[in-house]
Amino acid sequence: MTAKSDYAVRAMIELASASPGMPMKAEGIVERQKIPWRFLLNILADLRIGKLVESRRGADGGYWLARPAADIRVADVIRAVEGPLVDVRGIPPEGLVYPEPAAALRDVWLATRGAVRSILETTTLADIVAGNLPAQVTDALTLPGALEQR
Repeated sequence: MTAKSDYAVRAMIELASASPGMPMKAEGIVERQKIPWRFLLNILADLRIGKLVESRRGADGGYWLARPAADIRVADVIRAVEGPLVDVRGIPPEGLVYPEPAAALRDVWLATRGAVRSILETTTLADIVAGNLPAQVTDALTLPGALEQR
């Protein structure tokens, strides 16, 4: 995961945890999540373009989720700031053609995309805020090596 993806998801979690109907100031997100100010502003702009957040200027302004946290998946956030979850040099895996003996590598990339999607497309912001993660996440944590850095 890139810093941009991590920061975007963390910012969205902050917005998801805010009081309903109360816009959150960018300064509050910066302070609580330790995200660099300019980086956060660029991320929030991408999230607005992706129709995941809305904003209003002024003393009563700030940012809020454009739809309920239960309807926003982690994958939605990452796609809004980064583009496709898994591609290879900007090409979707299904569009790759490798000469032998690397031809089967395409299937490795396709399977990787499927594995990433199985976690990120089933986990919502509401799940994270509640600390109630989907079985796909908790099950993946029990896989051999899941908790080890390699």
